Amino acid sequence: MEILTDKQEAVLTFIREYQMEYGKSPTIREMKEHFGVASDNSILKHLKALEEKGFIQKDDTPRGIGLLDTVKEKLSGGSFRLPILGMIPAGGPVLSEEYIEGYMNIGEEMVSNSEDYFLLTVTGNSMIDAGIYEGDLVLVDTKKQAKNGDIVVALVDGSNTLKRLIIKEGKTYLKAENKDYKDIYPDNDLYIQGVVKTLIRQYY
Repeated sequence: MEILTDKQEAVLTFIREYQMEYGKSPTIREMKEHFGVASDNSILKHLKALEEKGFIQKDDTPRGIGLLDTVKEKLSGGSFRLPILGMIPAGGPVLSEEYIEGYMNIGEEMVSNSEDYFLLTVTGNSMIDAGIYEGDLVLVDTKKQAKNGDIVVALVDGSNTLKRLIIKEGKTYLKAENKDYKDIYPDNDLYIQGVVKTLIRQYY
């Protein structure tokens, strides 16, 4: 295997440490901030060299860099570190610090990776008849195709909500699991951001 320059080694080390902590690769912006550079090209040239020398592999994730083999081996030992979101911005589950309340390790028996899942803190009482209460955490799968009856995280006319998806007689709407809340029929847009896979409740 080819020898790395000091700067290439530094970038590779940062990627490795970031992946070990977060279970995913850093963005170009995060690498720029870490190394105190202003230009994307200053990072991209090192990434290109690392790829050409066989130290990293590009993938089709938004962050573009696959997990290193050494990181995969260590992460496969049991769990993935997922972000806990307090809310979801209109563009989708953007994992920036302003929306992240914390992190939780979730076992590989529940998730297959750290890219396609997130945890969301439940607010309000609209789903109490489904056993989901304020303060609970729901594990959300962003890749699963939502079907009739699933509990989903959805963006409805610009607002986020956690409800049951109902598809009936050609109409799609969101049903609350609390008789005090009305069903939600979109005026314009209904976008499913993820399907709830499981509920996590912590007792203090």
